[in-house]
Amino acid sequence: MSDIRVIEVKENILADNDKEAQVLRDKLKSKKTFLMNLMSSPGSGKTTTLLRTVESLKDRIKIGIMEADIDSSVDAETMARAGVKSIQLHTGGMCHLDAAMTEQGLNELKYDDLDLVVLENVGNLICPAEFDTGAAKNVMILSVPEGHDKPLKYPLMFSKVDALIINKIDVMPYFDFDMEKLRDYVGKLNKNVKIFPISAKTGEGVKDWTDWLLGEVSIHNQ
Repeated sequence: MSDIRVIEVKENILADNDKEAQVLRDKLKSKKTFLMNLMSSPGSGKTTTLLRTVESLKDRIKIGIMEADIDSSVDAETMARAGVKSIQLHTGGMCHLDAAMTEQGLNELKYDDLDLVVLENVGNLICPAEFDTGAAKNVMILSVPEGHDKPLKYPLMFSKVDALIINKIDVMPYFDFDMEKLRDYVGKLNKNVKIFPISAKTGEGVKDWTDWLLGEVSIHNQ
């Protein structure tokens, strides 16, 4: 039994992916394209938030969207109808995207003329947090109906993001959601995260979010 080799597969896979992600990040920086990795649970309002974001920024920067999902092309079709350059990425059952898959999508998108590319990652709070996609910034959406305790249940996700959008604040009166507790929980995991309470439905708070994003894109693409 002592001759059996034990290989830490997950660690090796993640290490290789981290190297690929950094190469991709450097490449995008040189081409002045800002890649944002957007993560959340299903039903949090990612696509609606993206539509609001595009509506706010489309006259100021060139935007492309990569919609990742296990199946279907509903989200990409929605973005295309809104006049956004978009493609659908099917993951073949995988619950996340890694750097190689992201680069493959970027090549298909033909991103050279784009200032901002948004990768809408597969909807869950576990797998996407583990894999570096090569993005300049990681952003998460948490919707009010999901509850303020999610940082306690999915700490890795909240520790990885640069910005946290709290969506559906228009329904806060109908849910037991404590914004101060959320800020406290998140702050203990990630002191540098920017938090943006918004309603993608009504537009409340969206300007603060898009102003921050536009600033990050401008700095990155200088």
